Amino acid sequence: MSSKHCPTPEAGLECRRLYSKFDIMHRRNHLNVGADLCVCPGPTDMNIHSYERRRRSIRLKNYDYAQAGTYFVTICAQGRECLMGEVQDGEMLLNDAGRMVAEWWLELPSKFPAVSLDSYVLMPNHLHGILCVEQNVDCITDQGAHAGAPLPRLIQWFKTMTTNAYIRGVKRGAFQPFERRLWQRNYYEHVIRNEGQLDSIRLYISQNPAKWHLDRENPAFT
Repeated sequence: MSSKHCPTPEAGLECRRLYSKFDIMHRRNHLNVGADLCVCPGPTDMNIHSYERRRRSIRLKNYDYAQAGTYFVTICAQGRECLMGEVQDGEMLLNDAGRMVAEWWLELPSKFPAVSLDSYVLMPNHLHGILCVEQNVDCITDQGAHAGAPLPRLIQWFKTMTTNAYIRGVKRGAFQPFERRLWQRNYYEHVIRNEGQLDSIRLYISQNPAKWHLDRENPAFT
């Protein structure tokens, strides 16, 4: 694969070949409702502590997030509230709110056909996920919403849909109430530039539940 993902139509074809095996039905198979486990694994290692130090960088200077590319994103609950479930024995057990959030993440390719999903994990108070925008934003059309889908718009759509669904759950008494907003205003992203980075981030995602006790987003972390 080329050193960058999806910056040109030719690279977009390569990206589609890479992600074709990660279609939406395959993703749903990883959402094991019976076990309440929502983890898509990856094969190799990464420097987790280095990633944690960089995680507070909100935007890469001079990078056009409207262009095609492959991105690793982290979306955190406001106040690090653990609303989506809990980790037990190194496994993430989703509650009803967590299953709802995971379903909306899986809906992204249906809403935005030029978007593909790769590995993801939903933790008690945040989501890590890899997504690929396969063509320039000017060529993307979503279904029933504004034309174009740069990365910020994708994330905003996800936040809006999950927030609305969560509020409905709170009104039914099914979900734990939250203060002011469900998600933090910002989110974190990393531009994935080669297959080595992709494999490393896949592994980081798959190991998140087992390393929850070391996660800075864990309110019990010291």
